[in-house]
Amino acid sequence: MAPLRGVFPVLPTPFTEAGAPDPAALARLVDFAIEAGADGVVYPGMASEVETLSAAERAQMVAALGARLAGRRPLVVGASSPDPEQSAARIAEGVAAGAVAAMVMAPAKLGQDVSAHAAFFQAIAAASPGVALMLQNAPAPGGAGLSPDAVAAVSAAVPEIRYVKEETLPCGQHVAKILAATGGRLDGVLGGAGARFILDELARGACGTMPAAEITDVHVQLWRLWQGDEVAAARALYAATLPLLTQQMVFRWRLTKHVLMRRGILGNTVTRAAGSAPDDGDLAEWDAILAVLAPAMAMHRPR
Repeated sequence: MAPLRGVFPVLPTPFTEAGAPDPAALARLVDFAIEAGADGVVYPGMASEVETLSAAERAQMVAALGARLAGRRPLVVGASSPDPEQSAARIAEGVAAGAVAAMVMAPAKLGQDVSAHAAFFQAIAAASPGVALMLQNAPAPGGAGLSPDAVAAVSAAVPEIRYVKEETLPCGQHVAKILAATGGRLDGVLGGAGARFILDELARGACGTMPAAEITDVHVQLWRLWQGDEVAAARALYAATLPLLTQQMVFRWRLTKHVLMRRGILGNTVTRAAGSAPDDGDLAEWDAILAVLAPAMAMHRPR
């Protein structure tokens, strides 16, 4: 398998008006990601409201995504669980759907205990032979928020960990420190955190980004500009994304789904996850931001 590089959006979980997972809408999201030029897709993750899905719903949607993707792009299956047995079961579902790697969050309950995290990932690796693991290092309270040295120590103890998705602050510094501490042992470190720090991460050696999916086409353009050493153009485009991404930091899934609905990709903004809900003023602000950002979108401009 070629190393993972580029833009890997974490797809949201679309729901019907009745609140059930919607595989047909997920298929439209897959098509959008491919049309936008994504280098792969990730599902399910925190941006997918994964904690609101039952095991059966999660399996159903992973299978539906794999069938629609049909190998056209790499799939990284989200397999996070504080229980390594459950995580291994989610990995098996992803592999059956065509996943090339599995992303597992370092559990918050293990705190900063490096030996406990190493044992956790060793158990997953033993139950998932041949699968490349990606350690997702998210800040507390969602994740453990491991230090760069701790991430390096865990990956040294578990050679099946080939990638890190780094989301603890300051993200850019941590990307550089993990790369230095691992000495080329990993296949790559990718940024997350909604791509709010993407240029700092890329400048420090990140091999890609895993943001939410509402502006995948814009992030693909930004990645390509940076890779082509068109730094000034990349910075201008990055600056154009930040008003939307600062709102996304607050409203999370609700903003992502609003943008995707305005772009004609989703039919509703139904969410299950708790969090801040927009009022009329917020929606007006989002639409004003989208009007400015729309020219940078390669397709499906907001309606």
